[in-house]
Amino acid sequence: MVKPRTPSPNHPTQIEVTPEHHHRNIQGGAARAAVFGMSDGLVSNVALVLGVAGGHGSGGVVRLAGIVGLLGGAFSMAAGEYNSMRAHRELLERELDIERRELKRRPENERRELVQIYRSRGIEQELAEDLATEMHRDLDLALETHAREELGIDPEKLGSPRAAAAASFATFAVGALVPLLPWFFTEGNAAIWLSVAVALLASLAIGIGLSAFTGRSWIRTAARQLIVGVIAAGVPYVIGRLVGAGTSAV
Repeated sequence: MVKPRTPSPNHPTQIEVTPEHHHRNIQGGAARAAVFGMSDGLVSNVALVLGVAGGHGSGGVVRLAGIVGLLGGAFSMAAGEYNSMRAHRELLERELDIERRELKRRPENERRELVQIYRSRGIEQELAEDLATEMHRDLDLALETHAREELGIDPEKLGSPRAAAAASFATFAVGALVPLLPWFFTEGNAAIWLSVAVALLASLAIGIGLSAFTGRSWIRTAARQLIVGVIAAGVPYVIGRLVGAGTSAV
């Protein structure tokens, strides 16, 4: 922020530059997507693993269920993300094509639209006219400007469906692997308690990670994530015990 100093007889007018405040990136990004992907994988697979374990499943059965849950969930997340991102990108590309055609067919109408947008934001008529005219000197610049001002998008950043699918697959798989890991080294109650322990620790870590994006108290966010983890682990385990015990008794 630029702040002028009051001039004095002995010193000419000076410009004092004070530090500006910067907004944090709230668009998401890869890091935030990774945190949410791992959270989904952790919550869904801890429920599956402990549910099967609670039903007196052997170590092999629990491992199989956990691996199937990991792969099934990861592929499902990746496919859903790819289809969603692809459809969204195609919709944006269609809107950009329409805007490009209008700029070629009726450039003056589009220029006046841009003037009205600037005027609606409080810019004086003369300056709005000058800005719109300048933006329309180049077709690519005009398209980018209309895309930002009318559609709220950046033509250069429409998103990659393949990258989004790969990221969803990888992050979900990492989260789903956490409660399954103990079952590769041990079985029975020891594996159950280790699954619970690592899942709760991962929930705390994810909660702390989420707080970095929301700006909220890391204690509150981590506690909320921990509660979700406890429910995800506890309810399926209890149901597994009840269903498993009933089945074995028949």
